[in-house]
Amino acid sequence: MRIIAGKYRAKNLISPENKNVRPTSDRAREAVFSILYSLVGGVKDKKVLDVFAGTGAFGFEALSREASKVCFIDQNISLLSKNSALFPAEKEKINIIKADVIRLPYSKEKYDIVFSDAPYDMGLNEKAFEELVQKGFLSSDALCIVETRHNEDLNLPLSFELINERVYGMAKLRFYIFHA
Repeated sequence: MRIIAGKYRAKNLISPENKNVRPTSDRAREAVFSILYSLVGGVKDKKVLDVFAGTGAFGFEALSREASKVCFIDQNISLLSKNSALFPAEKEKINIIKADVIRLPYSKEKYDIVFSDAPYDMGLNEKAFEELVQKGFLSSDALCIVETRHNEDLNLPLSFELINERVYGMAKLRFYIFHA
């Protein structure tokens, strides 16, 4: 697993040793960033939130592409911490929250772009986005990208407008705008 583009292009990240962590493929991640560029001009100078972060590949890719801040949320932060240490010059831009995404503290920051990659078929994305809204993590008009299994239902609240969706192998990526 590696960074695809930007300041840290080709930098390798530490990959999971077990099957419990399912990183988004390089191909799908590259597609997400291309779509982000066409929708909002990319992540440069934006605050990015990586939910169910796992290795943090999405957030570190955003950091490489000049996001102003990246916050990672996951219950197990061992891989995140190891990968974060690979970016010592960026430590002021990185925030790691060790928490269950459906039991979050209130946020001090509002995020412009959110990527959520919950374990498949457990209904966790819906619960996570309810919690992110209630705890103040989302800026008005935040762009939210949700990865699910290609045939998994997703029912986000009406405040999330679906604007695009794509299938990459077993994964479906849905793009929403959050209307506060």
